[in-house]
Amino acid sequence: MISKFAPANPLIYGIAPPPLVSCLGGQVQPALVPALESLAQAAQDAGFAPAIASGYRDFSRQLAIFNAKARGERALLDSLGAPLVAKVLAPDALLAAILRWSALPGASRHHWGTDFDIYDTSVCTAGYRLALTVAECEGVMAPFHAWLNEYLSSQSAFARPYEQDQGGVAPEPWHLSYTPLAEPYSQQFNCAELHAVLAQADIALKDEVLAALPGLVARYVV
Repeated sequence: MISKFAPANPLIYGIAPPPLVSCLGGQVQPALVPALESLAQAAQDAGFAPAIASGYRDFSRQLAIFNAKARGERALLDSLGAPLVAKVLAPDALLAAILRWSALPGASRHHWGTDFDIYDTSVCTAGYRLALTVAECEGVMAPFHAWLNEYLSSQSAFARPYEQDQGGVAPEPWHLSYTPLAEPYSQQFNCAELHAVLAQADIALKDEVLAALPGLVARYVV
């Protein structure tokens, strides 16, 4: 019997959870809480009601998201946010469309408990459906993100890892990362370990993912 591969630090790839607590409606590492509570208080003082839409996410959850998009069971969008039809795309185009908005399982910063998606609940009227899109950030959430821009420029705890479009992951103004913890985890990430983890997983497009993994990591992870 061949034993399954175990990476040096399973936390990096979402296989083992970090210590977690609930804060602003999301699961994050305890070390984030003081800085996150300071951000929340400042936002509330400015008239906003911040909450976390998504905090910690394990490998299995990220795998479910990836596979659902690959199978056409979950919304798939192009770079401008327009819907795509998964079944008409060639495998490489389908993979690129998924990774534009969703991380590879094992390569999501949400695995670390250091990253979260934040939004302003004060504008979410009855029946409002949160989108987490650039259009939403420039529309109904624009005042909150304008305030957040100023707040982030005045501190060093949180940063936006996907602030600029570099041809890989689409800009995500709502995604914040707790730098003191996230940066050391980023340095521990290893493409060869990710390859071994994914080789054992029931992931859609596995052949395409594994064959192109170094390039995918360079474009969408590093």
